[in-house]
Amino acid sequence: MIDIINFKGERFDLGFSRVYNINDFNAVEARDEEKNKKILCDRKVDFIYNLEDNEKRDKFNSRSSGLNQVLCKLARDNEIAVGFNFNLALNSEDIKKRNLIVGRMIQNVRLCRKFKVKMVLFSCAKDKYEMRAAKDLAAFGRAVGMTGSEVNSSLNFRRKERLIEEVS
Repeated sequence: MIDIINFKGERFDLGFSRVYNINDFNAVEARDEEKNKKILCDRKVDFIYNLEDNEKRDKFNSRSSGLNQVLCKLARDNEIAVGFNFNLALNSEDIKKRNLIVGRMIQNVRLCRKFKVKMVLFSCAKDKYEMRAAKDLAAFGRAVGMTGSEVNSSLNFRRKERLIEEVS
């Protein structure tokens, strides 16, 4: 199992086989819907994250989770994963914001499952005290609706193999 963090320096050993920095991947933070379409059309992107952190209000029957069927199809066709950032839920300002983010994550998990989009579950810790054990991230994945096999595959995410062009 791997974890992806957002700092350099001393780390705790929490049961991961490997801990990566987010800069090791070609990861892009989500923006508005039009920019997300452009991001998801770029085959070089490994995953997009923080889709749930937008200022749009939820509709009566659905959430404004930052993901829809068009974006899911683009992500699947271009082999781009959707990232679920545990730190986003952990460091929310208040309980209403946390509930809103977790609810949006639940909807995004359902969409990813329906359209067969790969998922990445990571802590995105900003210091060593925000890091979480592998079992904690797995429990969070189950809480947002992932199945056991989806949790395992999302915690064992591998970046795309880059083609190395040789200069002759």
